[in-house]
Amino acid sequence: MASHPIVHIEIPLPNPGTDSSFYAAALGWKLQTDPTYDYTQFTAEGGPGGGFVTTAPSSPMPGTIGKPLIYLATDDIDASLAAVEAHGGKTVQPKMEIPNVGWFARFTDPSGNQFAFFTAAPR
Repeated sequence: MASHPIVHIEIPLPNPGTDSSFYAAALGWKLQTDPTYDYTQFTAEGGPGGGFVTTAPSSPMPGTIGKPLIYLATDDIDASLAAVEAHGGKTVQPKMEIPNVGWFARFTDPSGNQFAFFTAAPR
């Protein structure tokens, strides 16, 4: 997967469970909450979907509070991180598993913008 397409976007909100309703009402996005992770996801016709994360200080994703996070697909997270680092980027969170979903890792580009790589678990 050499092109690394955008596959998921996370948007920070103070209260994702209720604040996400704005996006459904104003933009027509379809919302669905995964009770396993208490995670509200959206789908937007014609584009990648995503989810809403909390801006609370107890966020499980420190360093992303208040900043949207864009996930890029990859077949090999380790190789993609190596390429990022070889070109001046930095790994900020090594590869981690999301049980029954896949794996991700976060990195920054040389300007400090943060992204994540994602590999889906086999179905």
